[in-house]
Amino acid sequence: MNRSGRSLWFQVHKWLGLALLAVLIPLGLSGSLLVWHDWTDSLVNPQRYAVSAERGRLSAEDYVRSARTVLEPTARVASLELPAAADKPILLTAAPPPAPGAAATPGPPRRHQVWLDPATGRVLDHADSRTGLVRALHVFHGSLIIPAVGRTIVGWLGVAMLLSSLTGIWLWRPSIGGWLRGLRWRRGPGLSDNLHHQIGIWIAVPLAILSFTGAYISFPKFFGAIEGAFASAPPRDAAPNRRAPPVASPASRADAVIAAAGSAGRGQIVSLRWPVEGSTDWTVSLEEAGKTAEFKVSDADRTVARSPGPAGLARAMRQLHDGQGYNALWQTIVFLGGLAPAVLGITGVIMWLRGRHRRNAAPRSAIRSPA
Repeated sequence: MNRSGRSLWFQVHKWLGLALLAVLIPLGLSGSLLVWHDWTDSLVNPQRYAVSAERGRLSAEDYVRSARTVLEPTARVASLELPAAADKPILLTAAPPPAPGAAATPGPPRRHQVWLDPATGRVLDHADSRTGLVRALHVFHGSLIIPAVGRTIVGWLGVAMLLSSLTGIWLWRPSIGGWLRGLRWRRGPGLSDNLHHQIGIWIAVPLAILSFTGAYISFPKFFGAIEGAFASAPPRDAAPNRRAPPVASPASRADAVIAAAGSAGRGQIVSLRWPVEGSTDWTVSLEEAGKTAEFKVSDADRTVARSPGPAGLARAMRQLHDGQGYNALWQTIVFLGGLAPAVLGITGVIMWLRGRHRRNAAPRSAIRSPA
């Protein structure tokens, strides 16, 4: 690329960083904390993770009975999370009965969460799912706490960060010399210059991936239409309605559903979702050797069918973005990708201010110099 083209991309890269610095830094930091959201939550709410030293599991119905001691009498059980690790709490989620004629509200539906000791069923804590630090981080990271348009804003920020990452990769290449020359530490006069170049090139590709997947999550209809144009799978809106309330009185008991799913697939039960209004199936997830299989169990007769699960590409994009389901290496990269905007933004501002100072000092020097 010629000098004028490089100058254009430099201006794009610079002004994107300066204009969006104030929002990209907290957005990235919130994403870093959410990579290990259980760990983050345990720092703020240690009582939820204070499981007993005893080992063993109770039946699903035992956990439901224990949770009902702190739930509203009319609450409907929605799901039960059963982590594979013995030192993790059981998480039960329940929903209030739907109010007749109530209008749908934006955001996730109201849920009540109960943390239970896996060995004894003792209630460790309970809270509204829409409260707490981790929930606040999720809301901020997904919508900047701006109703209606926040998700769209976050999507466009992802597009801007993607463009910044790609222009940064191009600008990182030295104007004189090859790509390997760019790996040298001394790329500029100060520490900030060298940190910006070195950290930037090593995190640029992961940051571009996180930016693109973030935009994908924010614009599901746009990318879903593109995905549907090239696939024979049913449209994404054909999936069960996640906002639908659980049924009031399912025909089958939770333990019988788990037994039916266990006879159809191998692995440990890690989650159970109750049927929702408009559906007649329970959803059971089993995990074996790090892989999760999902089964649908009929509420009427407990016949079992393997589920294709959520839309493949959409699920992959979300897991890639938040690191869930990946090993510690990618989760660490995602964590560092969230920190990168802060480091790159601060060093970029220092470089910009130093450059302005040099440009302003040059004319003064020329005026003071003898003719």
